[in-house]
Amino acid sequence: MGQAEENHVWLLGCNVSSKPRWMQLLICGGGFFFGYMINGVCEEYVYNRLQFSYGWYFTFVQGFVYLGLISWYGFRPKHIVNPWKTYIKLSAVLMGSHGLTKGSLMFLNYPAQIMFKSTKVLPVMIMGAFVPGLRRKYSILEYVSAVMLVLGLVTFTLADAQTSPNFSSIGVVMVVGALVLDSFVGNLQEAIFTINPATTQLEMLFCSTAVGLPFLIPPMLITGEFFRAWSNCFQHPYIYLVLIFEACATFIGQISVLCLIALFGAATTAMVTTARKAVTLLLSYIIFTKPLLGQHCTGLLLITMGITLKLLPDHCQHRIISGHKYSPLQNEASTSRSDSTDGMSKLEEGEAGHKISSQ
Repeated sequence: MGQAEENHVWLLGCNVSSKPRWMQLLICGGGFFFGYMINGVCEEYVYNRLQFSYGWYFTFVQGFVYLGLISWYGFRPKHIVNPWKTYIKLSAVLMGSHGLTKGSLMFLNYPAQIMFKSTKVLPVMIMGAFVPGLRRKYSILEYVSAVMLVLGLVTFTLADAQTSPNFSSIGVVMVVGALVLDSFVGNLQEAIFTINPATTQLEMLFCSTAVGLPFLIPPMLITGEFFRAWSNCFQHPYIYLVLIFEACATFIGQISVLCLIALFGAATTAMVTTARKAVTLLLSYIIFTKPLLGQHCTGLLLITMGITLKLLPDHCQHRIISGHKYSPLQNEASTSRSDSTDGMSKLEEGEAGHKISSQ
């Protein structure tokens, strides 16, 4: 495979990087929406209908499904172009974020969780300035767009809250820590794609999954979740069929997210994932004919304004901010590639100076 071909972004056999920018966003965003819509339905069935709350174990099982699908697509360990220690750091951050998020649920009520989870795009944008090999800077319009999107989602989701947000100091510390770590995940992935353009989405998912699986074992054993989940799933083996189906759908969603990061950067990807929550909520109101209140409409208006600002053409942004040249759908990941002459070694050295705590 030639270098030029290696640098292309592929999504399920489709060379997305050869498409126009708007089509790239549509294809990758559509894949993400599709995968995680199915994921939401499956989670609703398993967690709420069947009352099986074994998040660590289900993630563990689905990890092996990911590895099987990646192998089926022809990826092999010999195709890896980045050092394993890069993915060990990435997986440690990812698992730390996951663990803190799960732990915070014991101290925060639902409205408080929603408020914090909806702000993810903001720490992603801020932390982009501190990730080695990236040093991302965003325009004022992008920050305004992100704030509108966050405020709109919070306003919409809290419209039906039966209680006010309840903030526990321990829960707040845990969820803020999870957000900080989570913000590093997308930026680290973007930095890897930026510094080594030969990195494929399959490699990223394969290595993150292979390294992340061992991290799941200690919490499963310590909490006893592994044995409870094994026993219940043994009595209801059809659960594994649901998990495999869900894993196939989220595999498409995960690959789509990695394509978005490679093409548009971590911040735009975070905005797409945040917008997905709003679309999911709106669809639930349409499908189940729930009444839309004034607060819902206010939230939708803010979300629409935030997305519109992000998608403004370049010449419109020039009129708003004189002299500031920036294309909202430009390849964010490409802006720092010219500074990456040291290749993968620069990322490793920079990461040594900016140690990320292993959750």
